[in-house]
Amino acid sequence: MIELKSPTELEAMRAAGLVVAKALADVVAAIRPGVSTAELDELAAQTIRDAGAVPSFLGYHGYPATICASVNEQIVHGIPSRTQVLSEGDLISVDCGAILEGWHGDSAVTVAVGTVTPEDQALSDATRAAMEAGIKAVVVGGHLTDISHAIEESVHATEHASGTTYGIVREYGGHGIGTSMHMEPFLPNFGKPGKGPRLRPGMAIAIEPMLTRGDEATEELADGWTVVTADGSRAAHWEHTVAVTDDGPWVLTAP
Repeated sequence: MIELKSPTELEAMRAAGLVVAKALADVVAAIRPGVSTAELDELAAQTIRDAGAVPSFLGYHGYPATICASVNEQIVHGIPSRTQVLSEGDLISVDCGAILEGWHGDSAVTVAVGTVTPEDQALSDATRAAMEAGIKAVVVGGHLTDISHAIEESVHATEHASGTTYGIVREYGGHGIGTSMHMEPFLPNFGKPGKGPRLRPGMAIAIEPMLTRGDEATEELADGWTVVTADGSRAAHWEHTVAVTDDGPWVLTAP
């Protein structure tokens, strides 16, 4: 079952999305060499609670933190810690969710710590461009995999223009969102267009491509959460929560 929201309910999701946007903005402003990912987690938690909201991730299936902080070869679900201290040249992906009056917002950004290599910056830029291509494909009457196809085609276009090859992570993807954080439908970040459910007004989807500078294969660490690239290559992750409306895509987590 795919949850359809009324315009009023989408407005409530927008309020939750703005909390997430503020939390991520505060975290991004604090990212620098010498800062631990635990400090970033505490900052996000404070911002969310100051807004009268609740962190989505904390306690979710036992997850122990407010944000996911995935550094370098970590793709998603990295657990913040005091011992993980950021260094010049790191690439960190921060995923954050918040619940406000029963509605969820979910968004992620990838941030350079100080100055990163041109290759790492290009990886993040390609991932963000793929997300934006997916957002543009959120059109009433289209199919779910039109979004998947747009994401994949954006990656291939970037590869062709730059002569670089990226791995599109396949085990993880986007998802429906609303009264729960993860809902139907699952959104792959690749695939042929014209498949899956029709996009209808009131649907809300978290669009979140993840790319690597190497192979697409992943491994899960012993902590049961952190997902890393199997070949040790660096990864990037961008995400927005997007509503389907008659007027086009509404990015609920945009500042």
